[in-house]
Amino acid sequence: MPDTPLAFVTPAAEPRWKRLLVYSPLARIAIFAVLLAAFSFATGTALTAAGMTAKGAPPLSHALAQLLLRALPALLAYLLLVRLVERRPVSELSPRRLLPQGIAGLLAGALLFSAVVGVLWLLGSYHVTGTNPHAAWLPALLAVGLGAGIGEEIICRGVLFRIVEEGLGTWWALGISALFFGAAHVANPGATLWSSAAIAIEAGLLFGLLYHVTRSLYLCMGVHAAWNFMQGTVYGIPVSGTSADGWLVSTRSGPDWLSGGVFGAEASVIALGLCSLCTLALLVRALRSGSMVPASHRRRVA
Repeated sequence: MPDTPLAFVTPAAEPRWKRLLVYSPLARIAIFAVLLAAFSFATGTALTAAGMTAKGAPPLSHALAQLLLRALPALLAYLLLVRLVERRPVSELSPRRLLPQGIAGLLAGALLFSAVVGVLWLLGSYHVTGTNPHAAWLPALLAVGLGAGIGEEIICRGVLFRIVEEGLGTWWALGISALFFGAAHVANPGATLWSSAAIAIEAGLLFGLLYHVTRSLYLCMGVHAAWNFMQGTVYGIPVSGTSADGWLVSTRSGPDWLSGGVFGAEASVIALGLCSLCTLALLVRALRSGSMVPASHRRRVA
């Protein structure tokens, strides 16, 4: 069969116990989870000792702490997993790809969410009521933009999607990582089963296929970060239920299925529809290129 785009597969020459307990997809996900928990505890302890999470700390200090808590443990755990367990270059986070692919992702995310807002405005659902030039954009960029974009993409795409794809194939990886991504937002303010399902479909599937087609975490991080930043800081719309402090002061009207309700535009059928079109385009590209990965037992038979 043709070569798969997988970055790593369980080495067949290793002893059986090592294949099961070290190199298998389930083992590597478990190793990452342990490393993530350890680094999260260490980072949280260090930030608390430094006073960055104290109630009286400045907002920028809180935001920087959120960035470090969300991104640093995931990044360190991932680098150790790839370098020490998989023993390969971290090509999906290659430094030379950071600027071109990161900037491309940021532009794509900004355009995509702007298209969502544009359609809501044309339909009479999005209304600008004023401006707020003093919006706290830097804390939002650090915590909700970069922190969420880096940390969540490493966990959901770099680990969950990539490693599940090695074992069960692309289709299962898309479904499992999307469901996990949607479920991770179920406890957010204003969340409903619909909002979680919408995020699973519009973002979970989109980011999974974006990684599958490009094998770049930087693109996924850029789209994710720009989507959050544009939503909250530029257009003044709640980000996954959290309150927004935007340059544009806005309201949304109409039924919740159109406006997204208190959860934000991510729960709108407009966001769902536009993101699904992008997902469909990526899926067509993947199918035409023949890059969809079969399950590991089918690869062995082939």
